[in-house]
Amino acid sequence: MQETQETVALTRDVVAALVPSGQKVELPEGAKATVTQALGSSFTVLVEGHMFRIEGKDADVIGREPPATVEIPAEASDEDVEKACWAQLKTCYDPEIPIDIVELGLIYECRLDKQDDGSRRASVQMTLTAPGCGMGDFLVNDVRSKLLEVPTVEDAEVELTFDPPWTREMMSETAQLALGMF
Repeated sequence: MQETQETVALTRDVVAALVPSGQKVELPEGAKATVTQALGSSFTVLVEGHMFRIEGKDADVIGREPPATVEIPAEASDEDVEKACWAQLKTCYDPEIPIDIVELGLIYECRLDKQDDGSRRASVQMTLTAPGCGMGDFLVNDVRSKLLEVPTVEDAEVELTFDPPWTREMMSETAQLALGMF
């Protein structure tokens, strides 16, 4: 897990998501951004007192490398692909909480179905820590895009549910320890 408090000047204009509303905002080249979270494949920054989420594909704007591509063996088994999918889910972070969404207990199910052409379809059922979370659409899209990066996964469906509602008890012991709740 990597967290920083480095302040950098943005190297170009970039569209970022305002946290927690999710509203897209263009941050200008040269703006001073303090990197507060550099986990998974997105970054949380503070600019002029406001928190923003910058996508991994825009890592260069803060002097970082974009995330690595997912690699699995050419003749990957269903188990190999499933492990890769879970590994990808562990790269998704709520921008306000430095714990991945798997450890937070937000993923209820991740199922793979092999298609006739050999490709796979991933189906995920997930929740949020709070129903009104403005970053919900971003997290759902992040999960979908991360799963589609896994070789042979050609389709990904992500269902957001609040049944059962998320509670702190759904977090792993690791997450509870990291957040001082244990």
